[in-house]
Amino acid sequence: MSEETARTPRTFYEAVGGEETFTRLVRRFYQEVAADPVLRPVYPTQDLGPAEEHLRLFLIQYWGGPATYNELRGHPRLRMRHVHFSIGETERDLWLKHMRTALDELALPAELDAKLWDYLVRAAHSLVNAVPEDGPAPGGRGGLGITPA
Repeated sequence: MSEETARTPRTFYEAVGGEETFTRLVRRFYQEVAADPVLRPVYPTQDLGPAEEHLRLFLIQYWGGPATYNELRGHPRLRMRHVHFSIGETERDLWLKHMRTALDELALPAELDAKLWDYLVRAAHSLVNAVPEDGPAPGGRGGLGITPA
């Protein structure tokens, strides 16, 4: 293996700095969640530690790190795992706001930030499962916050 090959990250996980980066991201995100009076009630337990650990392990695995999440919890099945929580547009937007705060503090190179942010936005939209009381936006996609161009 050449010296250059040895230094080139093989996965996104490695490119962003590995476990330490995901730990910092998720820790900062949950600090924001803990202080948010609207989003905090979505998390049913007093201790956010388990939720923090699950998200951290999931993101590590998703981006090419160790498969510890699968070993401990099985297949992620994100929609199934979140169906018991009422996640509407407000919760989605607050989740993204706090994740953006955490991601900004990492100060990743622009292309890595954009790739991670794109995934987080898509994931957040996919987990919306509560339609607003006044119904979906006309021509929209049922509470996903997506409207036609």
